Amino acid sequence: MSALDIITAVLVLGGSTLALTAAIGVIRFPDTLSRMHAASKPQVLGLLLVLAGAAIQLRGQADVGMVILTGLFTVITAPVVANRVGQLAYREQNIRDDLLTRDDMLEFADAREPDTHDEN
Repeated sequence: MSALDIITAVLVLGGSTLALTAAIGVIRFPDTLSRMHAASKPQVLGLLLVLAGAAIQLRGQADVGMVILTGLFTVITAPVVANRVGQLAYREQNIRDDLLTRDDMLEFADAREPDTHDEN
């Protein structure tokens, strides 16, 4: 067993563990915002670790480009999806207010409140 095989095994096992903890968090966390956090951050890092392990094993092959593209698309799209899910959950009031320490969305909405009176 070479050093690259050991590095690959560590990366794949670490990534799989992070993906498992993300799945457990999605099941166990109480509200949408907590679940969204669990579904995005550790899941993406876990996938990137598994892809890094795969890229090490595929070194020198044309498939490494696809592995890199997969990682890039995941890094680009996961935060956008998590943001949209969080906004939708907030708009639909599908959150637990007792778990929020500060409501940034409420402060942002108050700052953008347009004038409702007509000046004509």
